[in-house]
Amino acid sequence: MADSSVLTSTIERTSLADSSIFDSKVTESSKENVLIGSASYVEEEMPQIETRMILVQEAGKQEELIQALKEIKVPFVKMESVEELESLDSPEFENVFIVMDFQDSVFNELYKTDHRIIGPPVILNCAQKGEPLPFSCRPLYCTSMMNLVLCFTGFRKKEELVRLVTLVHHMGGVIRKDFNSKVTHLVANCTQGEKFRIAVSLGTPIMKPEWIYKAWERRNEQDFCASVDDFRNEFKVPPFQDCILSFLGFSDEEKTNMEEMTEMQGGNCLPVGDERCTHLIVEENIVKELPFEPSKKLYVVKQEWFWGSIQMDARAGETMYLYEKANTPELKKSVSLLSLNTPNSNRKRRRLKETLAQLSRETDMSPFPPQTPKSCTKSSKNSTPVPSKQSARWQVAKELYQTESNYVNILATIIQLFQVPLEEEGQRGGPILAPEEIKTIFGSIPDIFDVHTKIKDDLEDLIVNWDESKSIGDIFLKYSKDLVKTYPPFVNFFEMSKETIIKCEKQKPRFHAFLKINQAKPECGRQSLVELLIRPVQRLPSVALLLNDLKKHTAEENPDKSTLEKAIGSLKEVMTHINEDKRKTEAQKQIFDVVYEVDGCPANLLSSHRSLVQRVETISLGEHPCDRGEQVTLFLFNDCLEIARKRHKVIGTFRSPHGHTRPPASLKHIHLMPLSQIKKVLDIRETEDCHNAFALLVRPPTERANVLLSFQMTSEELPKENWLKMLCRHVANTICKADAENLIYSADPESFEVNTKDMDSTLSRASRAIKKTSKKVTRAFSFSKTPKRALRRALMTSQSSVEGRSPSSNDKHVMSRLSSTSSLAGIPSPSLVSLPSFFERRSHTLSRSTTHLI
Repeated sequence: MADSSVLTSTIERTSLADSSIFDSKVTESSKENVLIGSASYVEEEMPQIETRMILVQEAGKQEELIQALKEIKVPFVKMESVEELESLDSPEFENVFIVMDFQDSVFNELYKTDHRIIGPPVILNCAQKGEPLPFSCRPLYCTSMMNLVLCFTGFRKKEELVRLVTLVHHMGGVIRKDFNSKVTHLVANCTQGEKFRIAVSLGTPIMKPEWIYKAWERRNEQDFCASVDDFRNEFKVPPFQDCILSFLGFSDEEKTNMEEMTEMQGGNCLPVGDERCTHLIVEENIVKELPFEPSKKLYVVKQEWFWGSIQMDARAGETMYLYEKANTPELKKSVSLLSLNTPNSNRKRRRLKETLAQLSRETDMSPFPPQTPKSCTKSSKNSTPVPSKQSARWQVAKELYQTESNYVNILATIIQLFQVPLEEEGQRGGPILAPEEIKTIFGSIPDIFDVHTKIKDDLEDLIVNWDESKSIGDIFLKYSKDLVKTYPPFVNFFEMSKETIIKCEKQKPRFHAFLKINQAKPECGRQSLVELLIRPVQRLPSVALLLNDLKKHTAEENPDKSTLEKAIGSLKEVMTHINEDKRKTEAQKQIFDVVYEVDGCPANLLSSHRSLVQRVETISLGEHPCDRGEQVTLFLFNDCLEIARKRHKVIGTFRSPHGHTRPPASLKHIHLMPLSQIKKVLDIRETEDCHNAFALLVRPPTERANVLLSFQMTSEELPKENWLKMLCRHVANTICKADAENLIYSADPESFEVNTKDMDSTLSRASRAIKKTSKKVTRAFSFSKTPKRALRRALMTSQSSVEGRSPSSNDKHVMSRLSSTSSLAGIPSPSLVSLPSFFERRSHTLSRSTTHLI
């Protein structure tokens, strides 16, 4: 019997979409009322039919399901067997059965008797979202394909098609026999047929049958939708499914690349001439005649079909890309100047000569077809009037205009052929690149295009209405501020733009195909996007050279002479500004590289006012900052010195802020020292036992004594003299001293007991290894102490050994002035780390000995 104990109150009326059926009101009009113009209505309210849920067998044991029904306030009862079906039939209720399994006998019995059947996910989903139950005349298990309209093609087995259609209905999807614009997905079992071609042309996703099966497997997951991109993309029909390709006329490298792309896109490859091939891809610029007569079943297509299919993420129609045998060997007349200006051009020498001859006859021919965006530029004159007497100044001015016009066309090609298509919404297969990647690649190219379009228009008006007194310098002075504003953001980050293109081309096949297609177009002159984008980097120096040439051919009495000089100066300022900004940008990037390379590097090294000046590889010659023989790297910044040693063990990896995995840190942080703590820079003279050595006399901010740090430079690229002058200059800048030379103190190696002999010997390395092992065991540092008397004698001797003479009164005065800076060194810096504690252990050794130095 039906369990009526769990019936909810029938007084409450649900708000279900299909909960009640109302008949239209029946009205009658009496004849008397018609005569007097009034009417009376007789209303008969038909009895309401309420929706009631019936939990069949296992469904009645699901507490979560029962709780959901209570939340949406729907009356329900439980049913254990089909025999109870008749007792539940009532004119007051429309019964909706909740069945756990859509394949058992109970479900089949209910389906045969045309009862409404739904699955538990429908109830749970409606309770979660607070929505009414959806109406469906067919059994509805879940709503993961709700609002999807599917069409099928290529299925020959009726049983398989019926099974797929049934599952789609169970998940709330709709089936259409014929393909139309309302179809959201095409389920294809082949890559041919009219439906397939229409779906490709409309950009409709084309799915494998596995998409439906996998979605049904996830039918019990809440909030699952079969149309989400991450899930759907796993089952899209790849462009080259059922295709066997062969390639003719490509280099070995290109062929290997295309074969790898074919397999990635679901196809297979065979040698040229194999009868099993479905497509022969031909390099139309090289292949003039096929080596065999192709069969009727073989598609012989140009390479654009291959790359176009990958870009649109679907097999393109072959009829648009069929290869046609060239009738004549004549070369095309429209040759782009881009191919002539590139040193890596593949044009043959004969063709180059013919093109140059043609260009000499058509000097005003634009190197690009008219592809400039209509909204961005005016229509240019096809030719410029030639004065009766062509002066040298006019010739240079005409060349300046022509190169400017060519440059604007190149920028227009970059924007129209690459940037605009990548930014378009509704691309087939989804966006090719993310918005941030597009911004990184193209940067301020549109702004540069706008500025140079104005410059070109002004030059054109000047050339058309030519007069020797017309000022060309005024044009560039007029736009100098715009050039300063637009060029640095692009030039400074050009390397990043280039790296982004290379990375995306490797990781995103559709972008690689997009570049291949556009590179083959005549507008690009067979140039890559990277080669086109380097033109803004080269343009300003080229303009400066032309203006210089123009100044040479301008008479002294011409007013434009001085204006040209100002214009050249303004361009130099722009380029200086670009170089300075680029240097700062690269310096900031180098600081990040130091932080990632040095394990334990203080985060406060990162500062907007700080920049990396020089990196020097050295070997420690004393006990500080680490053991003798340790490899030490010095990073000189404009206001501090980072000291790091080579790590003994390298473990783990680092990740940059952008998520890229970095190699393990190879250095270990020792000390970040403000340059104000360096009191003297000792230039150790060259001897047989001492080579490329120097030392730093430093004063820790919290100590009264001094510490001597001695090093040997291991790199021959930077001379020691240059390094020490560089270091002293930045130390002087930090402590606000003009006499940087007085910070350098020449000394004999014997005076400070510094030597570089046998630093790389086997015995020395073994000794250092024993010392490191001893440190690990004892957990303590063991220093080989220098005798106080010997060190005192060395420091006193070094004082009298400057340039082989005794210190003069002037020397003493310089040393006295240096000692006055100790107050600066004693001020602790909140942004820098103090010296390591082990400096304290040896500080008393040099406390009395360096009295004569400071």
